[in-house]
Amino acid sequence: MAFTTFVARRFLQFQKSSRSQNFISFVTLISIAGVTLGVASLIIALTILGGFEKELKEKVIGFTTHIQVTTYTNQPIRYYQNVEAKLKKEIPNIRSVSAFIAKEGMVNYGESTEGIIVKGIEKVSGESGIQQYLIDGTVNFDKISDGMYGCVVGKKLLKTLGAAINDTVLVFGLQGHIQTSLAPNVMAFVVKGVYESGMSEYDDIYFFTGIPAVQHLINFEQAVSGFEIMLNDINSAPETAKEVMDVLGYPFNAKTLFQLYRNLFTWIELQKEPIPLILGLIITVAAVNIVGTLLMLVLEKRKQVGILRSLGASRSSIKRIFLIKGAIIAFVGTLLGNVLGFLICWSQQQYQFFSLPSAIYFMKTVPIYFKPENFIIVSAISIVLCILASYVPAQLAAKLDPIKAIRLG
Repeated sequence: MAFTTFVARRFLQFQKSSRSQNFISFVTLISIAGVTLGVASLIIALTILGGFEKELKEKVIGFTTHIQVTTYTNQPIRYYQNVEAKLKKEIPNIRSVSAFIAKEGMVNYGESTEGIIVKGIEKVSGESGIQQYLIDGTVNFDKISDGMYGCVVGKKLLKTLGAAINDTVLVFGLQGHIQTSLAPNVMAFVVKGVYESGMSEYDDIYFFTGIPAVQHLINFEQAVSGFEIMLNDINSAPETAKEVMDVLGYPFNAKTLFQLYRNLFTWIELQKEPIPLILGLIITVAAVNIVGTLLMLVLEKRKQVGILRSLGASRSSIKRIFLIKGAIIAFVGTLLGNVLGFLICWSQQQYQFFSLPSAIYFMKTVPIYFKPENFIIVSAISIVLCILASYVPAQLAAKLDPIKAIRLG
């Protein structure tokens, strides 16, 4: 073991020979605790923010798509099979193209009537939000009898209506793009499935069924409202949307997920920007505490420092002793902070202690998403700041005059 490391470890040992040494030991523990709490706070904050971003992306993508294609005037799109084939052929980044119809309507069950958005879907994949968040029944849009189809609705909407699985509800829809009569069309649907995503924007108002049912409900004949495009790489969505516009031309309009839900993702970005800075100040304060701890240690150990200097220890060796002590505090505090942050996040992920109002945050519990780079970056910054903070007291210890230090000690 190196001489400087040995002495630094001896200085860290909690001896009970005097009240002053007990106090120094207590302050050392406080410094370690400060680094621990700073690191844990920053890791927890970044993990939760990552969880929010991941959950929002997954839920929004599940119920919409990477790119949504409609017309500027929201006119019905006829011969949509030709458009699908053209997009798949011309743009290699497209994984799938699916037509959809979305229209406002009303749903009635017994004495309850609610406003809804009726959405007709061409196909339901395993990554669809309807399939992922299904809590009861099955996803079945098949025709049951003349004028009656299956549907899937949100748990909150079903509860508001007072209906249950396999109940029959009535849906009122406007006829076509422009209403041609005062009386809306009315169709009966059987509730075959119930989903709960935690996003009230979908759970409260969206009514999912197949495209043929909605075409019949609003007299769309063989037309659709638009297309939902899934990509191989979501990060290329802006560039692919421009390609879609070039391929289809006017009057088609392509919008990415980030344009459709600009407010949500802007909110996430605004939360991510200041939090690392604010919580990073906690680590800085903890690092400054190390300065006070080491300065008190220098005063307490000045006689020992004088003796070491008189025995031939160089100034650089004395400096290294206190730098090593600061580094030990930094490493121990950072390690404990990582463990504490991980345990709190893991506990929330497993047991969901902290809940959220879904109407505001689009999810029922605080989300967690572990990213190794968060732990690595926070740990590196913490250790560097603490070692830099140790430099000032280490420099002062190295400059002590050995004769004065022994006499005054």
